[in-house]
Amino acid sequence: MPAARLTIDPAFTVGAVNRRLFGSFVEHLGRCVYDGIYEPGHPTADAEGFRTDVIALVKELGVATIRYPGGNFVSGFRWEDSVGPREQRPRRLDLAWHSTETNEIGLHEFASWLEKVGSELMLAVNLGTRGTLEALDLLEYSNIASGSAWSDKRIANGRRDAFGIGMWCLGNEMDGPWQLGHRSADDYGKLASQTAKAMRQLDPSVELVVCGSSSAHMPTFGEWERIVLTHAYEDVDYISCHAYYEEKDGDLGSFLASAADMDHFIESVVATADHVKAVNGSDKTINISFDEWNVWYIDRYQNVDRIDGIDNWPVAPRLLEDAYSVADAVVFGNLLISLLRHADRVTSASLAQLVNVIAPIMTEPGGPAWRQTTFFPFALTSRLATGDALEVRLETETYRTTAYGEVGLVDAVATHDAADGSTAVFLVNRSQHEPAEVTIDVRALGGVRVLSAETMSDDDITAKNTLDQPERVGLRPNVSAVASGDQVTVVLPPVSWTALALG
Repeated sequence: MPAARLTIDPAFTVGAVNRRLFGSFVEHLGRCVYDGIYEPGHPTADAEGFRTDVIALVKELGVATIRYPGGNFVSGFRWEDSVGPREQRPRRLDLAWHSTETNEIGLHEFASWLEKVGSELMLAVNLGTRGTLEALDLLEYSNIASGSAWSDKRIANGRRDAFGIGMWCLGNEMDGPWQLGHRSADDYGKLASQTAKAMRQLDPSVELVVCGSSSAHMPTFGEWERIVLTHAYEDVDYISCHAYYEEKDGDLGSFLASAADMDHFIESVVATADHVKAVNGSDKTINISFDEWNVWYIDRYQNVDRIDGIDNWPVAPRLLEDAYSVADAVVFGNLLISLLRHADRVTSASLAQLVNVIAPIMTEPGGPAWRQTTFFPFALTSRLATGDALEVRLETETYRTTAYGEVGLVDAVATHDAADGSTAVFLVNRSQHEPAEVTIDVRALGGVRVLSAETMSDDDITAKNTLDQPERVGLRPNVSAVASGDQVTVVLPPVSWTALALG
């Protein structure tokens, strides 16, 4: 049996775990909004048409922030369409996903839903087909109390109090040729800087996210960040990262090591941002908003699910409804480990997306809602990872991957909350066939006991939760976890993710 050794010391911290790390993403795409969070005719729908079974699952998931309304959708979005009397809102063609947007759900309705689930709004502005003026109009509508044209319009539309939105995204994936209004790094950097300066003149308290690369594998990666930040460094607070992973060509070994790629992505962006900081002689540090991340079988969308045709613009079509396996959930949990490992610089993140569209929560119109396999690592990590992320020492055997070279067989991170003395350890075994025994040195924590140990694994790593079998996969108690003296030992099944709560 492969063996690994992990040393935990609360004196060695990476950084505080920001609750915004456990954010998600709702885009007007597919059935995320319509038939997802909103279905007026559903048996569980409340007075506003929101599915209360979905609300309960979102609360259980522990989502702190939600990015909205896109995504690629935002680059063609006219925000004014989504406010005011519903019967007067226009239907628009969404070019990003070749669909019809009814605008039945807009800023007011979504803000009401957020109050029900207890999450913070992270709002994106359109810098694809629109610009600085429209961003200012939306900010005035949202954050100014009263006494101006747009704030009074909000009041007339039924919202007396300002929305008070704190975090704003300056467009979406502007490096991507698929994006409406795609620009060069130089052109986008100038526009982002101009828009950021203007928004701060209106509301100095806003936190602003500038677009980084939509993938670490974009041909412009690195240079894009450098050029954009050269223009906008002093005007923004965050630069975004986006990354999606999928198993390709049956290469499970590389897929299981996807977090190694995320680590490199984060560290490269940090290095670039800090280079611009040094060149500028700035005393300000730019952090990362990893505001799109997930497992996504994008090849299937591109080859099978894509909608086209000049007269084919469906409302809320079934798009990107990936069903996630145990192996997907293990990789997903490992991506969370990567985010925690960089908690000093990744202080905001958004799982893309929340309901139906590459999502941890699935729904059937008129029917049930259920948890995908990826639901469980997110919900448990969100609950247990508090206090500070720790700089752990991990000794493990390695294996060679086609995509990422030599990687650890076991991966791990830990958090410690000095306020209540709790410690959480998150572990992955990437071995496809053998369990791994991990010995954790906890002497620096004093005496500890195992409060809980739960593992995501299955003899069939392709097993999924579906409409027909909504509870096929879930977390299982890991009875091998034992505390003895200065050590905790645990056996990790092959292809597994495990969370330990120590106290």
